[in-house]
Formats: sequence, C-alpha cells, structure tokens
Amino acid sequence: MEKSLPIHLREVLFGSKEPKTSKQILSLLKAGEIRKISPRVYTSNLIEPAEDIIRRNLFIIIGNLYPGTVLSHRSAFDFQPTKTGQLFLTSSYTKKIKLPGITLHILKGYGPIEGDTLFSGELYVSQKARAFLENLQIAKKSGSSSKCLSATEIEEKLEQIIRVYGEGEINKIRDRARIISKKFKMTYEFERLNRLISALLTTKSSRILTTPLAKARVFGLPYDPVRLTLFEKLFRELNNQDFPFLDDKNATPTSFRNFAFFESYFSNYIEGTVFEIDEAKKIIKTNKPLATRNDDSHDVLGTYAIVSNRKEMEIVPNTPEDFIKIICLRHSILLSARKDKNPGVFKDKNNFAGSTSFVDFNLVKGTLQQSFDYYQALKHPFARAAYIMFVMSEVHPFLDGNGRIARVMMNAELVKAGQAKIIIPTVYRDDYMGALKKLTKKGICDTYIKMLQKAHAFSANVHDEKMDYMQKYLSNCNAFSSDSDVILKIATR
Repeated sequence: MEKSLPIHLREVLFGSKEPKTSKQILSLLKAGEIRKISPRVYTSNLIEPAEDIIRRNLFIIIGNLYPGTVLSHRSAFDFQPTKTGQLFLTSSYTKKIKLPGITLHILKGYGPIEGDTLFSGELYVSQKARAFLENLQIAKKSGSSSKCLSATEIEEKLEQIIRVYGEGEINKIRDRARIISKKFKMTYEFERLNRLISALLTTKSSRILTTPLAKARVFGLPYDPVRLTLFEKLFRELNNQDFPFLDDKNATPTSFRNFAFFESYFSNYIEGTVFEIDEAKKIIKTNKPLATRNDDSHDVLGTYAIVSNRKEMEIVPNTPEDFIKIICLRHSILLSARKDKNPGVFKDKNNFAGSTSFVDFNLVKGTLQQSFDYYQALKHPFARAAYIMFVMSEVHPFLDGNGRIARVMMNAELVKAGQAKIIIPTVYRDDYMGALKKLTKKGICDTYIKMLQKAHAFSANVHDEKMDYMQKYLSNCNAFSSDSDVILKIATR
C-alpha cells in the first residue's frame, strides 16, 4: 500500500531501522492503532487472526522483508503455501522462518536471473524453465513437505503446456532450461527434463511417463482432461437416476418413416437449415434437392437417409473404434454435398459457437475414445442416449453437422432398445440450447437431463400411419412455433 494512505487502509506495516519510521511505528503501537503479528510486521487490522492477515499479504511481506529472494521450486507453480503451510524461496543464504500459519524455507542458490518475473516489491518468481529444473532436484522429503512437485504433477504441467500452447512452446522452455542448467550446474536436472519432454513428444521411450494423460499423448491419443471431468460428472448423474421406459409406438415401416421425416426436418431447422414444411416434404418425396438450395436440400436428404433406416439406426458402438467408425460414416452421408466441410473426416481446425470453444482439433480422437468408458458403463437406453449426445455436442469433432450427428447418435441408442426416439422441435430450441450451455459452462447436469426427459415424453406421443395426422398433432403441441413466448405442450391424443 502507498505510505500516504491512512493507517486503517494499510493492513500491513513494516519495522525499519530508519529512526523516523521506527518512532512512528512505536507511537502507533502504544496508541493501540496497530499490533505486531510477526517480527518487523505490524497490522492495523485488530480483529482478524494473524494467520489470515499474513496469508492475505504474504507476498507483500516477503518482498519487503526479504528483497531479492525468488519464489522457487513448487511454489513458483503453486503461488501459495502447501497444505502443511510450507513456502519455498531461493536466495544467497539458507534460512527457515516461522510466520503465523506459514513456514518460509529460503534455500541457498542463485538470486533472480534474466527471465525471472518481478512479482511483489522485490520478490521474484522463477521462470518456467528454471522452475522445472528446481522441481527435478533430489528432495529429502515427499508430499506437501517437499520443495519439489511429484513426478506426476511435473508431467501434467508439461503435458498441459503442449496441449494448450503447442510443441513450439515446450521446446522454447527446454532450450531456455539448457542454458540455465549450465549456469546453475544442474546438468542432472536438465537431463531428466529433456527425457520427459522427449517422451511427451514421442521422440524417446515412453516408459518414464506415469500419468494416463502423458501416456495418451505418447501413443498418439492426447485428450481434453477438462471435458473428461465434465463427462464423468454427467455419467454419475445419469447413473444415479431412474428413467421410465417409453416404448416406440412407430412400429410399422410407414410410421417409422413419418417420424423420421419430422426428426430430420427439426434437426436441420434447429441448425439454421430452414424450409417450409411442404418444401421439405417435396425434397423427401422426390429424393431431389431444390434447384435453388442444393446443399441445404442434401442436408435434409442426408439426415433422413440415416434416421429413416431402422437397420442403420439399430447400430450402436461396442468399442471405441466402433464409435469413431460409426460417427464418421454417418457424417459422410449427412454432409455428402458439402465437400468443403470434409464429410466423414474430423476437423482440422478449431471451431466455436459464440464464446464457447469446443475440444481442440488435436484432441478430438483421444477425447472421444476416453469418453467411451463412461458410455459403456451406462445401462439405461435414455441415460446412454443423453450421454452420447452431449459428448458429441461438446467435442464437436467435425467442421459442420455436429448437432445433427449428436442427435442421430442419441436416437440410435433409443431405437436399438425399442424406445421412442426424441425430436427437438423448433419451439423447444431455446430450452435445448440453454440446457446444453448450462452443462458446458457451469457443469449443471440437472437442467440438461430434465430438458431431454420432457422432449422424450413429448416425442413418445408423436406416432401415426398418416403423416398429415402426425403433423396436426405436432401443430397442436406448438412444435413448429418460433415465437419465444410459446411453450412446448404435450397434447392429449
């Protein structure tokens, strides 16, 4: 804090050899306006415990009392004391300092060098290359009392740099570490770091790696750990609930195809491929695209070709490899007319929806394969359908058509089990998109599950041998409405 601020706004003050400052501190102490909480550290906060004040102002205190020290080793990554209250620093001397609730370990070594960051006052922080070398030193203690991160934690941090910033960044860190290791005489530590990075980049043996994420990268299947955590959360929610079995009443080929028409129509409408209902009927009836809208017409035809084929819709994946093959084949059919979107091929660049960024294109295959364990563990067809639809939506593995493929995969689970398929009608679009967003952004599963349950209950009533009667029922439920004030009804039949 600025020295010109009133005392009550300066939570911590420091003792000084300067007579004037020392006299002021003594005067405030005698007046009861401040109190001493540690050697040379005073506070105007007369209420809170010293431990809380020290922790809140820790780096200001270190920067003032121990100028020129470097926040190092594990603390350079954590920026906080360990669970047992240990903080590690490096300077030209060795010292152990007890503060209320925290122990400072000042280790003898080199002070700040070029590339280290000035953090608070005269406190510096080890740059990443230096911090990795420090954490690869031999430590006498383990766990939260150790100055070094565990091998697993170091691997995870290295893998994260590659995943987020690319191989170029990790190679810069390695090059910088090589230079620092010569200055600091840390050849052993650099060799360990070099072997780890080389293994992660698959240029050396992977046997030294320990974490699943690091090993996955070596074998060509790096994945998104944040998404896997979200998928696990959804899996647990679905696995802990009971869902009704809603039998498919569209048992005949005709009624199955009638439902498939509206399934295709709404699935495309929700993605912005908008046709009048009669136009869509004409496209399906003639099996020909409209002359003025070739690509859009093919999207409707492609979706319908998949969802109207009961045999195809009864195919569900049994292995991660099946999963990849099935979605790529169906995508190649759905977007067959859009060659610029690479039908059947995973995206080669990242895609976004507003402020939402989907899984990095380098991590698509690995993330899909890693998600399969949770899918396979679910038993109820609705739970499987809800899970696989969200996985596809969240990964967004293709340049286009991801929402439509997600809903195809969802309904295939239901067809396989003889359950009613799910339609997301136009009137329900905002509910659908909002629930997906809540799950993506906030990890809220309940809204998503309830949204799909309502859509399932509604869709189970959509059945008829005559398409016009089916359309009339959908109209009675407000299914075609795009008015935000209108809600989806489940009308009696």
